[in-house]
Amino acid sequence: MIRDSYDLMTSTDSDPARQAFEAAVLGVAAHRPSTAAALTTTLAADPDHVGAHALTGFANLLLARSETAAPAATALGRARAALLARDGGTADERILVDALALAEAGYFGAAADRLDAGFADRPALFPPFKIAHALRFMLGDAAGMLAASQRAMAVWDEDLPAAGFLLGCHAFALEEHGRYDAARAAGERAIALEPRDAWGLHAVSHVHEMRGDTARGIDLLEANRDSWSRCNNFSFHVAWHLALFHLERGEHERVLQLYDDEVRPRPSDDFRDMANAVSLLWRLRQSGVAVGGRWHELAEIAHARRADTTLVFAALHNLAALMAVGARKAALELVAAIEAKGTATGDQARVAASVGVPLAHLIAEHGAFADQRALDNLLEGLPSIGGSNAQRDVFVLAVARVAGRRGDRVALSRIESIRHGLRAEDRLFRTIELRA
Repeated sequence: MIRDSYDLMTSTDSDPARQAFEAAVLGVAAHRPSTAAALTTTLAADPDHVGAHALTGFANLLLARSETAAPAATALGRARAALLARDGGTADERILVDALALAEAGYFGAAADRLDAGFADRPALFPPFKIAHALRFMLGDAAGMLAASQRAMAVWDEDLPAAGFLLGCHAFALEEHGRYDAARAAGERAIALEPRDAWGLHAVSHVHEMRGDTARGIDLLEANRDSWSRCNNFSFHVAWHLALFHLERGEHERVLQLYDDEVRPRPSDDFRDMANAVSLLWRLRQSGVAVGGRWHELAEIAHARRADTTLVFAALHNLAALMAVGARKAALELVAAIEAKGTATGDQARVAASVGVPLAHLIAEHGAFADQRALDNLLEGLPSIGGSNAQRDVFVLAVARVAGRRGDRVALSRIESIRHGLRAEDRLFRTIELRA
């Protein structure tokens, strides 16, 4: 039995496996492209490393693609077999595998709860804390993220393993609740403690975006390029934030340059990369900016994924890409797939039924909110599709656009009131209002 540098108890007797697994956890924390290789090294050193199998399973589930479901199930099976090979493993390992089983069955929220309960005596133990944070992010569960990070902060000090990364997660949870002063303070301290904490840096950039402070947002991201540009595709997302700051300033040529060079430097069907690209092009289009043929590359990927409703958040972005090029037949197929998802079981089925279907009808332009109650239900339920307030804002703007096209000033006013509870007035919403 080994206690690793993150204080996780593992049943491995291989020091090289321990070191490689610690490198994998650091890769997750810092969004480094080396994570997969570190997991491979771990399992080469110890094929029965339970934590490595569990982390592999979670990583596949968080990719939220239909084809990664099978590798996630395989990882779960191997983790269970590894527990048997290790006479049941450690209590820490058993909790990780229990949580993976729940997540693999489609219950991310229950998986995060299992991690919280299992490690209640060590709420700042970084590997399970970060996994639960990621699962809740996928569900848009800001309350759960904040509750967990507050428990970690109750025992936090600078000497804890991954102290800076823990604080960066807390900063993000605070920001998603509109507690901007506290979020900025926590995020800036996280970056000072751990310069590799791109998530904490990203939390501070959210604060500047929500406050409409474009100059500080640009300065922050440009000054820290050396940190976030080393990330995996999370660097594309940070570049997306940088592009949004420039878009708010009306610097459209700079936005297009960022899109081509840093937001979408190469084709990718990763749902996070697609969300960055789709939402940025949608905003540019609403701002009256010609984007050339950029939509077509996205629409091709969306067309190939028109039956994939693993994650409603991803499906809705794919739907927007199809509608942007007028691919109505494929768009309606995707709407039908979201409707079918709503009749299944699991967290995403619930999201599809309550929010995904009405929002899909709205994006596909063959439905709209019937009255104010329907509008309120849609907006209040929107966080459940996952992502951040900043990412979901494109759908709030899409709803506002529908209200504007209908000349529904009451609905526009209601949307503005809800939206401005989180963010400063911005150029694009004013454009939509003026068109109405």
